[in-house]
Amino acid sequence: MPLLKQVVEALVFASPKPLLPREIAAALKAAADESEEPDVRALARTREAEIGALLEDIRLELEGSGRAFQLIEQVNGWHFATRGECAPWVRQLFPESKPIRLSGPALETLAIIAYRQPITRADIEAVRGVAVDGMVSMLLERGLIRIAGRAEVPGRPLLYESSEYFLDHFGLKSLDDLPNSSELRRIPLPTAPPAPAPEPELELAPEAAPTLASAPEPEPAPAEPAGEPIP
Repeated sequence: MPLLKQVVEALVFASPKPLLPREIAAALKAAADESEEPDVRALARTREAEIGALLEDIRLELEGSGRAFQLIEQVNGWHFATRGECAPWVRQLFPESKPIRLSGPALETLAIIAYRQPITRADIEAVRGVAVDGMVSMLLERGLIRIAGRAEVPGRPLLYESSEYFLDHFGLKSLDDLPNSSELRRIPLPTAPPAPAPEPELELAPEAAPTLASAPEPEPAPAEPAGEPIP
């Protein structure tokens, strides 16, 4: 177990991206295939549930240690990160990397989508009371939301939902981690009135259909009187 814990911690530390338990298990099996050492081959039998439990143990150990970094679980896996309290100093190492800053209207629009997804633009505007075309376009461009399909209503408007990057950016494992998620989702909100159904086209009965009258045949022009014969 001590060796397994060290290996799991080393894999997460060395990985350039967050790791899921199944990815760690795959790395353990791949290492066993390339090695003849008994300790390495023994770890190939490690189950994902056991890896998940070890990751949680490491997280709790770091949480109570007072260290400047932590192990966190997000939607796309586990990874190490510095604590938020150290952000003002750590940010100086990356002056070219600017955090995403959203205006109040943008945050409000994003919150409506996050808590009521999937949702149409018309329903967002019903809640906010203003047009949100620009806000939705900006959130799409920044990757915080995505198009989830089309609503099964007249006109079939686009549906919007939060993206995986949204969860990653705000440090969430799932949408259930949103503040007061269950309560806010139960609050009734205004919705857009249903779009009127298109009027059916009227079909004329065959006998009522207009017909083009045939034009009268032109009368033959009168013959010119024959003149005297030219000598």
